[in-house]
Amino acid sequence: MSAVPYAKLSDAAFLNPTLGGRLPDDDLVSFVPMASLNAETAKIETTQDRPYSEVAKGFTPFLSGDVLVAKITPCFENGKIAQALLPRRNGFGSTEFHVVRARPDVSDARYLHHYLRQDTVRTEGQRRMTGSGGQRRVPASFLSDLRVPLPPLEEQRRIAAILDQAETLRTQRRQALAHLDTLTQSLFLDMFGDPADEASKWPKTQLDKVADLVTGYPFRSEEYVNLGEGIKLCRGANVLPGRLDWRDMACWPHAKVKEAEAFHLQPGDIVMAMDRPWISEGFKLAQVDTADCPMLLVQRVARIRPKDDLTNEYLFAVLSHVAFTRHCKPTETTIPHISPKDIRSFAFPLPPLALQQTFATRIQAIEAIKATHRAALAQLDALFASLQQRAFAGEL
Repeated sequence: MSAVPYAKLSDAAFLNPTLGGRLPDDDLVSFVPMASLNAETAKIETTQDRPYSEVAKGFTPFLSGDVLVAKITPCFENGKIAQALLPRRNGFGSTEFHVVRARPDVSDARYLHHYLRQDTVRTEGQRRMTGSGGQRRVPASFLSDLRVPLPPLEEQRRIAAILDQAETLRTQRRQALAHLDTLTQSLFLDMFGDPADEASKWPKTQLDKVADLVTGYPFRSEEYVNLGEGIKLCRGANVLPGRLDWRDMACWPHAKVKEAEAFHLQPGDIVMAMDRPWISEGFKLAQVDTADCPMLLVQRVARIRPKDDLTNEYLFAVLSHVAFTRHCKPTETTIPHISPKDIRSFAFPLPPLALQQTFATRIQAIEAIKATHRAALAQLDALFASLQQRAFAGEL
């Protein structure tokens, strides 16, 4: 097999192209805020129709079919990269987007979309970020200089179609899990009603009366080690809505575990990222599974553990409800965060323990089904990563 030719992305695509001229003021365009780009599905979930006059200044222009790459932290690290398939030809969106437009007869947009979403590209882009704190960004020069394998256009389209098919299978598994999440929410509302309802029949008490909350230990990043040499750390980067993600793992040396003995996590514990506490799907709140342990809790992540009159399943369901999200309003600072005081002061509805236990039994049955789907999704994720690697090495 002959070697695949490479080209700089700036030779394969137009980067951050201008609109190329004014539109009539009353022309409707598709507006895409950052929150509309779903990192997991790599799609634009919703758009808004806006007249050109409202977005002509202060927003990023693009066309339907262009690839959008979030450049600001943590959106880039979270994988907010998607092809903008819009209901209208012209689009505008956040100034925190880089725009990649395939050059006709040179590159295919779907091919570039898949290439840019590789973990290796995102890791290198993160390394090249400039700025500090919550204002770090991927510079345009990183994308411009990025070397992309560029086989003939028909071969690019063939590769993109294969990866699209694999992505469709992953999407179907995610949809099945989402349906099960909806079932959980419906079951909760059926049994307990809406926690936001002031007329709730259940007595309410402050969360800290029924659950114990602690924040993590200030581990020093310069002392992190590999997994084989230490114990996993539960950091904000590992907490996603409804699950823990270990793709970006840090560990603490076994020899130093004793100094953080009080910060061990156990199955059933609920953990919540307090810095940058949400993404488009909701608060970064997850329940610890047996497979996640052993691990230690890091500073700026909260651990919430139920006391005697509370089950883990009921506690997690209430904290996952929009009533809790509305109560815990993140600060409007460079790095938004939630205070432990706000978490502790949440007015928590407390039904009888027996009813909670019935709910827990039903949730456990749903979770068993979800575990099967998660295992299948993990296999598909591994297959997709393998296909990506082979595709861009010219072996597919």
